[in-house]
Amino acid sequence: MSAPSPNRIPVHDVDATKKRIHPRFTDGFYQRIRVFSMYFLLALFLILPWIKYDGRQAIWFDVPSQHYYIFGLTLFPQDFFFVAAFFIIAAFTLFMVTVYAGRVWCGYACPQTIWVHLFQHVEKWVIGDRNKRIKFDKEPNSASKIAKKLLIYFIWMLMSLITASTFVSYVSGTEALYGSWQSIGGIPFPDWPTWVWISMFIFTFATYANAAYMREFMCIHICPYGRFQSVMFDKDTLIVSYDYNRGEPRGPRKKGTHPETLGDCIDCTMCVQVCPTGIDIRDGLQVECIQCAACVDACNDIMDKVGYPRGLIRYTTERQLVENEPSRYLRPKLFAYLLLLSVLIGVVGYALIDRVPLQIDVRGDRNQLSSMNAEGQIVNSYIIKVTNKTQAPHDYVLSITAPKGFTLNTRFESIPLDAGESYDMPVSIAADPQAIEQTEVPVVFNIDSKDGNYHASRTNVFTSQSQK
Repeated sequence: MSAPSPNRIPVHDVDATKKRIHPRFTDGFYQRIRVFSMYFLLALFLILPWIKYDGRQAIWFDVPSQHYYIFGLTLFPQDFFFVAAFFIIAAFTLFMVTVYAGRVWCGYACPQTIWVHLFQHVEKWVIGDRNKRIKFDKEPNSASKIAKKLLIYFIWMLMSLITASTFVSYVSGTEALYGSWQSIGGIPFPDWPTWVWISMFIFTFATYANAAYMREFMCIHICPYGRFQSVMFDKDTLIVSYDYNRGEPRGPRKKGTHPETLGDCIDCTMCVQVCPTGIDIRDGLQVECIQCAACVDACNDIMDKVGYPRGLIRYTTERQLVENEPSRYLRPKLFAYLLLLSVLIGVVGYALIDRVPLQIDVRGDRNQLSSMNAEGQIVNSYIIKVTNKTQAPHDYVLSITAPKGFTLNTRFESIPLDAGESYDMPVSIAADPQAIEQTEVPVVFNIDSKDGNYHASRTNVFTSQSQK
């Protein structure tokens, strides 16, 4: 066989089939932190919809009614500023953390990582550890293998349904989601609106597809953060790295010995076996690395067993590892992020404190600017929208501040509103033509709670021009 042409790149593997990665589960300092972080966030996600505050679900994004409850805070569509500000603050916080500590969000808190870790544990419970799972994949189908697969799929589907119902409960409310039942042929069946069924299907499918099948492909090929996070790295960013100078040349050796021709790496491949994305950290920093530090704990355990110092694989920086200089943890880029975050949080905090718990909006009747009534008065019609942003019901009274001779006409003496309720009320103002000194007269609409605790006002114009 002739040698390949030097001008051609030999293709060693043209198989694009997705190969299942079965990481070995390890223990250690970083893995204990990681497991606590992941399952604390998972528990928080599952428990929060069941927490009550003032007789209502504490966190409830009631999209159909356009009311968004976050403990004692009620937001409306016109308060979208706060939602946008929250996401901006979260994004810049993530950027700052990335500059300082790399991709730790992916390894310790990302939902994709949490659910994949949980789904892989199901495989471990049913089949066994890494070697048994690899062997299981290669075995021909049998009754035992099919039964174990079906059990795994059933547990995965159950987890996906629980995840989907929790997501939907943040929007529909737990009482509506779990308390609405109907009987079909004597069998209890959820009585949900169409949008709930569609949402349940989407979230169930997405959870199952991502955690059971996509797994590390989501982190490597789809997630945008995995692509742009490396742009934010600098020489002082903490990353999981292999100490090449100390470890090479690698090679096996007898326990208790250290040949002079070899480095500290015994080439046990344990760092590769525990990696959830299947990379070899000894090849250098890679976009697939989610900085879970499983390789750090696994390598430290091996170093303890062979009697070598820990830290062959560790959290370090390029400046420290390559240039052998102290890392500069306090640097201008971090201070810039801190300053920006402080300003953003300060502005949002002030806006929340200064937020008016009562809102009034006034719009004139578009069909007719003004008209004349039987008494010879000029009449303007308006739609008054009153929104009670407090967490308690109140009765409100509407009044106007206008020149003498202007009269407010309304059907109600007071407006009773529940917590978070809005009401559109048609009203009119009648004025004696002799009291009108100009074509457009400013009129202030006032809304006050009967207990005197809340007040809001809005200025509009009264026009004496009739529509032709």
